[in-house]
Formats: sequence, structure tokens, C-alpha cells
Amino acid sequence: MRIAIMSDSHDNIWKLETAMPHFEGADAIIHCGDLIAPFMIIRLIKGAGGIPVHIVWGNNDGDKRLLTEVAASAENIHLHGDFAEIELDGLKMAVNHYPKIARALAESGRYDLVCYGHDHTAHEELIGDTLLLNPGEVMGLNSRSTIALYNTQTRQVAFVEL
Repeated sequence: MRIAIMSDSHDNIWKLETAMPHFEGADAIIHCGDLIAPFMIIRLIKGAGGIPVHIVWGNNDGDKRLLTEVAASAENIHLHGDFAEIELDGLKMAVNHYPKIARALAESGRYDLVCYGHDHTAHEELIGDTLLLNPGEVMGLNSRSTIALYNTQTRQVAFVEL
């Protein structure tokens, strides 16, 4: 199974558009927070082509009521709130927005993969048997826009520059 993982898109529809071709062949998409506006979910609905999209809140997500309402219009969009616990291809995954929380989740040893965002920095680290992963930022604030592609069979990560 192939999972596309992203974070911190911050309303940058142009960078999100460049990420979308990398969703092809993915079996699921994870967004680690800071979409910001409801129109970003509309773009994700179109770009995902019906594959499941799992989203957690970031600290900058604005109108959560309208974000939730727009997400409810598509069966493949799953808003999890501040924390998601997902099982895909037999692997237990945790997703949240914050690095400190993600590190604690990884150190717990309860998960195979823990994803987070917030600091806009791509990061991959093995803690025991748990992979701690920040896909970087879609936005491009720090001049480097990235997403991550994760293969559940090989447990390998590939960072993609946008």
C-alpha cells in the first residue's frame, strides 16, 4: 500500500496542485493539519479521486464548522479532530499536528508510523520500531515544499520536492 502524506498547506492552492499528480497510485492520503480554509478540502476532494483522505486539525485551521461541513460532502474525506489513530494494511498509525506529541506517541511503541507537521521541516526518524515522520510543508514558507510517500510493505519513505 502506498500512502501520500502532507502537512501545512496553508491555503497554497498552487503547491497543492503540484502535489496532486503524486496522489496517483496512492491508496490513502494523510494531511497532518493546517489546511486553513474550506476551499482546500474542496481541492483535496477533486485531487484525491475518491481515495481516502485522513485529516487532523492544525493550530491555524480556521472555520472548523465550515471545514467539517465541506468534508461531509465527500465520503472519502475523514476529519479526525486533533488526533487520528488509523490502521492501514495492518499497520497502526497515529497522526497529529505537533512534534512533541508525535515524539511521545512514537516513544510509546504502540504505533508503526507516527505522522506530524507544524514545524514545516521534513523529518524521518526511527524510534524503536516506530517511524516518526514529518512530510515537511506543502506551503513553501521555508522555500522547500515537500510531501512524503510511504510504502507500507517496505516501510520506506520517499520525500517528493514540489
